[in-house]
Amino acid sequence: MYKEFVPPGQTVNGKFYCKVLRRVRENVRCKWPDMWKNGDCLLHHGNAPAHTSLFVREFLTKNNMTTVPNPAYSPDLAPCDFYVFPKMKLRLKGWHFISIEEIQAESQQVLNTLTLADLNECFQKWQNCWDRCIEAQGDYFEGNGRN
Repeated sequence: MYKEFVPPGQTVNGKFYCKVLRRVRENVRCKWPDMWKNGDCLLHHGNAPAHTSLFVREFLTKNNMTTVPNPAYSPDLAPCDFYVFPKMKLRLKGWHFISIEEIQAESQQVLNTLTLADLNECFQKWQNCWDRCIEAQGDYFEGNGRN
């Protein structure tokens, strides 16, 4: 799992996101060289303005990065939103932090505890969300259907 914290005061815009994507590409190339060579990697990100900016779309095209399309009204398709962030909220709930560094360190600990079984469960839930989205033909639907 690739993880990166946004520096304090940094706005996540297209230019910043392209820098992150460069680091993601390098991480994938180093960790999974066979997948990289075969072009078996897909990028799934949301519809945030930083993700859909012309700058980012040009970067993705120039670097032959294939993206998984994301319907406009389907925020539940982001694994961080429905899987990772809830785990972090459970772990961090009730804590009071003095600094951003403390928040980052505790968040990093939560991320480091995720196992391969957790990631497999996450991707199964992601598949279930996609199935619901396909059934709804990309339209908005109520409820997360993750039971």
